[in-house]
Amino acid sequence: MGAVNVWSELTGMLGDPLMQRALVAALLVGLAAPVIGTYLVQRRLSLLGDGIGHVALTGVALGWLVGSFAGLAPDALAIPGAVVAAVAGAVVIELVRERGRTSGDVALALLFYGGIAGGVLLISQAGGTSANLMGYLFGSISTVTWADLWLTVALTAVVLVVGVGLRTALFAVSQDEEFARAAGLPVRALNLAIAVVAALTVTVAMRVVGLLLVSALMIVPVAAAQQVTASFRRTMTVAMTVGAVVCVGGLAITYWNDVSPGATIVVLAIAVYAAFALARPAMRRLRGAVEREDPHPAVDDDVQLALGGGR
Repeated sequence: MGAVNVWSELTGMLGDPLMQRALVAALLVGLAAPVIGTYLVQRRLSLLGDGIGHVALTGVALGWLVGSFAGLAPDALAIPGAVVAAVAGAVVIELVRERGRTSGDVALALLFYGGIAGGVLLISQAGGTSANLMGYLFGSISTVTWADLWLTVALTAVVLVVGVGLRTALFAVSQDEEFARAAGLPVRALNLAIAVVAALTVTVAMRVVGLLLVSALMIVPVAAAQQVTASFRRTMTVAMTVGAVVCVGGLAITYWNDVSPGATIVVLAIAVYAAFALARPAMRRLRGAVEREDPHPAVDDDVQLALGGGR
């Protein structure tokens, strides 16, 4: 009887149109966010997602303002506004970082505070209140529409095509810019690509975990994967798997329990990190035994290609 009840609840969840849209969105976000997060961790820019998220909040409010003037629904242009603002903010922070006119932490601080302040001011001008921003700050996956879902599909496709398709070149730039420049790679264009894809990832994840928690979904699965992997490619693959599992699992938990989806997903990701960290000593012993049997382990493909030794 217990198994029958579980199956009935599961089929009920999967048969709910709202949950169908939410689960697909969660799966896409779980796959996409760790891809760009892998590069951010490699570049030691783990907090970039937070900065872009705050700028995206201004874009959300700007979309509300433009929509109110155009006579549209209040949040009709919220996501397009977030995309524009996030991309613009990411490009600015990358150019500032490249030219060295101010330190990276100062530039991120400007994004943090300016984004929040701009969002609150603009949303009030659009006739809304700060409470209207809460769904974007902490996630509101139950409000995902078919239009939102198709936009999420499109943005996720861009993130995966760039993040996975250009993995070798992006890894080289993230690992050593001077080497990448000497190898003839378009360093500025690749750096801007990472920044823009990070911005798109933030807007993709906005509905699922919220702008305040999106950076955690980008970084924590990567940090967890690093506990049990020893190569860039495997780290990205494991991180994507962890991201997809915690997003879908966290959303399923909220179907039966009245808790925040975004917070549940992030807590699950941290729990996976803790479990992997506890398992790390055993994994290292196992890896050491394998290396003793094969003293010349294969070099990670991305590292080999970046160093010019690939086929």
